[in-house]
Formats: sequence, C-alpha cells, structure tokens
Amino acid sequence: MSRALIFPGQGSQRVGMGKEIYNAFGIARQVFEEVNDTLGQNLSRLMFEGPENELTLTENAQPALMTVSIAIVRVLEQESSQAISDVAEFVAGHSLGEYSALAAAGAISLPDTARLLKCRGVAMQNAVAIGDGQMTAILGLGLDEVVKIAEMASNQGVCEIANDNAPGQIVLSGQSAAIEHAMMLAKENGAKRALTLDVSAPFHCALLQPAAEIMGEALASVTIRSPHPPLISNVIAEQVNQPNQIRNLLVAQVTSRVRWRESVLWMKSKGVDNLVEVGTGKVLTNLSRRIDNEVSGHSVEKPDDLDQLLRSI
Repeated sequence: MSRALIFPGQGSQRVGMGKEIYNAFGIARQVFEEVNDTLGQNLSRLMFEGPENELTLTENAQPALMTVSIAIVRVLEQESSQAISDVAEFVAGHSLGEYSALAAAGAISLPDTARLLKCRGVAMQNAVAIGDGQMTAILGLGLDEVVKIAEMASNQGVCEIANDNAPGQIVLSGQSAAIEHAMMLAKENGAKRALTLDVSAPFHCALLQPAAEIMGEALASVTIRSPHPPLISNVIAEQVNQPNQIRNLLVAQVTSRVRWRESVLWMKSKGVDNLVEVGTGKVLTNLSRRIDNEVSGHSVEKPDDLDQLLRSI
C-alpha cells in the first residue's frame, strides 16, 4: 500500500471539532495550547464550544482546521514511533489544507503556520466588500463545459473556476452578477444543480489579489524548509520540494484554481492507492471516491479512527 496524507479545507469546521483527540492525548493538547498562545486567543474554546458563527469566520476557521490536523499528526507520529515521511509518500491539502500539509511535513513551524493562516483569513475577508463576491458549485457538468460558461459569464464581471474538486463538481468564484449569470447558464446547459455557497468572500479568483499581496509579504519573512514527504501543490497539481517555489505557489494559490481532481490523479499515477484525510470531516475522502474508485480513502478525526490507521501501518 502506498499512502498519502491529505488535509481538509474551509467548510469542514464545526463546533466540537478536535475535542476527542484533545481529551485523549497530551501531545494533542500541546498543539492546541501552542496555537492559543501564538494567536493570543482561546481558539480551542471557540472550537469546542462555539458560537458557530464566530468559528465560521475565515480568520478563525483556517487556523482551527489546521490545529486539529496537526494535533492528529503529532499523535500519529508518537503512537507509531515513525516520522510522517515513513508513513506517507506525499502530503496534499485543499486550499488552507496546504498549510496544514506543510506543517505536517516539517516545512513550516506550527507557530508560523498559525500566524500565516490568521493573516490569510483576515486578508481574504477584507479583500472584497461583503456582497460584492460570490461562489457557486456547479454539479453535473464537465470541466470544459464550465470553463465555457465562466467565459460567457465574464461579460458581467470576474467569473473564474476556483475549485476543480471532482468530476461533475466544479466551483466558480467572482463578482455576484457574473456568478448569478453563470448559474443560470449552467442550468440552461444541463447542470444538475448550481448551488450558492455560504462563504464570506469569493476565494481563489482575481478579486483576491490584495490578499495575495499581503500573503506575499507575510510569507517573505517566514522560514520554509523542504517538506518530507513532498507536497502536491494545489496550483500545479504535482510535487514540489524547493522552499522558494513553495513560497511563490502559496502566494499564487490565493487567486488560483485549486486543482484537486488533478492532484489526486497525479498521486495515483505515482503509485498512491490510499488517501488518509487527517482532520475534521470527510469532504476529501468523499471527493476521492468520486475522482477514482481504485484509490481507497478514509478519514482520521477521532481516537478510534487513529487506532484503525495505526493497525494498518
């Protein structure tokens, strides 16, 4: 079995996230406490108790999701007595999950990752006035069809593919008028559904260029090491090792398409047949099954999930 660890993105957060792993392992508690101290806020209490509307704010959801993922990684390393590079051939993450992947692979320290994600969340939220941007999930159409729809809708404003998640699940992002026009065109062209996403900003499109510039400045002062195992980049859907390339791709990622479907297929082409989603929820596990049913997948969020993974190592 050839394994990769994958890390979830925004949307997987929920009140109560991480509480079971926190209660079960001292090394997990250390991760939560380190993030709390770094950010100067009781993020763990917000994760465990809510309120949900505050947890869902992107500046909180991003470091929260990373915290749970890294807590599980630290427990996995402790309980297996192995480094992550001994357990997996690659790491990959969906959007903010790419930062979790880099922290897991030792490329960015935990405090730096927490600060970067807090900064990223604030910058992304502030880049576009509330109501000016929107995102929609187009279900049941192929990538080429959605590319054409985005091009047609662009006469109403910015309309770009934000996420190529899986066959028949593609997310568009941009200005509200253009996105609403794209939803209408998608339905006219046979889409099963066109769903407005409950997000606070239009992620992964050109409207977030101000946030990309802020992240460029933030990343310039952070030490990045070569990840072990290598990272599969959202932007290019193949492995990267060089710190400067990783830094540049993290900046580009703010306004670029998340090429998740291609990333999973690239890992499969390199022999990976098992994807382990580390963190809150099962979004990526479910997407992986839709991308290629020959690649097995399961999620690790709670102590019982971890026990199952440890037995397979």
